[in-house]
Amino acid sequence: MRILVAGATGVLGRALLPLLAGRGHHVTALVRSPGSGSGLGDVVVADALDRDGVVAAVRAAAPDVVVHQLSALRSPSAFEETARLRMEGTEHLLAAAHAAGVRRFVAQSIAFATAPEGPAVLDEDARLYSDAPDEGWARTVRAVATLEELTLGAGGIVLRCGTLSGPGTQYAPDGAVGGALAKGRFRLPDAATGRTSFVHAADAAHATVLAVESEVTGRFNITGDEPVTAAEWVPRLARLLGGPPPRTIPQDLARRLLGWFPSYQLTALRGASNERARQVLGWKPHYARWDTGMARP
Repeated sequence: MRILVAGATGVLGRALLPLLAGRGHHVTALVRSPGSGSGLGDVVVADALDRDGVVAAVRAAAPDVVVHQLSALRSPSAFEETARLRMEGTEHLLAAAHAAGVRRFVAQSIAFATAPEGPAVLDEDARLYSDAPDEGWARTVRAVATLEELTLGAGGIVLRCGTLSGPGTQYAPDGAVGGALAKGRFRLPDAATGRTSFVHAADAAHATVLAVESEVTGRFNITGDEPVTAAEWVPRLARLLGGPPPRTIPQDLARRLLGWFPSYQLTALRGASNERARQVLGWKPHYARWDTGMARP
């Protein structure tokens, strides 16, 4: 098949492209500027927020399948820019896919946008946290909801990835979180009961290949088998990276010292079940344990 990957320069995109090519697919990367496509093979160039440019680029690629992984996570205003990409970028890609006669649309979402209510581990039917007290996170979640509604309304499939781990992510030895843990600069609230569902980037890429080649639609959590509390993963990852035990801070100071989202992740976030992806999509993680591969550079 001919496959267009939007967001090919990110951690997940770079893991995905060789997998697709290895299965005999013709892969084209949609990139924002010619220089950013170095080493990616065939590319088309367009700004995802430019509707006409996206339509022209998708038509030029003539894909059977479009994979939407757009984000701006390396930007200083990551939440804001990624929210725009999830709303406007999704609209533009879907319009372009329709104009080009694309038969399959696969979109990447996140598994940690659910509201912190109910059991410790939630499935895909749980309510999204669109009314979060932090406006930045509430806007992010509303953008996620828009991406998912648009994708499913067009007959596509949504992959809700967990927190990415592995090389190139925040949790790698040279990542922001990994580096802070290795150097003893990470602060852990004393009530660290928030659960993170990690997924190795290689596993998320494999799930995307299955979604591309399947006819299945719907929402699927793509996460490891072990949603883990911050009280468990933070000191364990610090040890794996050769760092000292993290310093503990009172929970009532966490938001002020860490920021709203890091504090929320560490103290209140719910885990995500991957059972639906296992049963319906036929996917299971190779890195089933959350800490497998975490300490590799």
